[in-house]
Amino acid sequence: MNDCDRTALFSNGNGFVALNSPVKIQILDFLKGCSRSFDEIVKHTGKAKSTVSVHLNDLRSSGLVEEECDQDDKRRKTYYLKCEHMAHSQPPILRHYKNVLETLGSPQLEKHGCFKCFFRAIQFGFDAHGINSDPIMRKIGRDIGISISSNFVSKDIKYLVQELAVFWKRYQMGTMYLAESEPLIIAVEKCFDYKLISTIGKNLCSFTEGIIEGTIVHSLNISCCVQEIECCGNGKDRCLFIVHFLNK
Repeated sequence: MNDCDRTALFSNGNGFVALNSPVKIQILDFLKGCSRSFDEIVKHTGKAKSTVSVHLNDLRSSGLVEEECDQDDKRRKTYYLKCEHMAHSQPPILRHYKNVLETLGSPQLEKHGCFKCFFRAIQFGFDAHGINSDPIMRKIGRDIGISISSNFVSKDIKYLVQELAVFWKRYQMGTMYLAESEPLIIAVEKCFDYKLISTIGKNLCSFTEGIIEGTIVHSLNISCCVQEIECCGNGKDRCLFIVHFLNK
């Protein structure tokens, strides 16, 4: 993979189409404002007519563009969008995705841990290919939190955090502790793969948000929303999660 491997996600009304062709993405971007003639598209892309023709046919087959004949000149065709741009890859995440893939094939794999790299490869891979992984990672984390909460007995939030911290330590996920009581803030230091994520430049722990939230909701039967306010991915020394209780 190189930095030109950008992916954009489009909806054509029947589903989603992912594209990683720079020329196709360039054509669709050019058509955003209005319909364009074939010659205009050729001039804008700087590609040969035969090349543009192939790309336009592919885009038509995918249901992303449509062509129509000019009312004044039937030989002249124009093209317009039939899709909506939903998402696109982000160069910084592409770079980190590439780094994780390189780690998987290097002697550093044993140092970082195979499953840690697999986990981040999946997360970064979604983001690198234009799909925001945060909602699904959070949902899966919440489901896991509900499942593991059956191992906990505490009905007090402070003791429940202590139980969750023991679980965190036992499975080498980092060091968890209660940082503040009011508002309730939970800290995690040296999370299981903090060395992999220290230079990403964004919050990355939607999965942990979900686990904490699911554990609290199921164990204490109260509604809450967990939000990460500091992250190792942003260069912080620890990850901080504030718990908003919704029924207070």
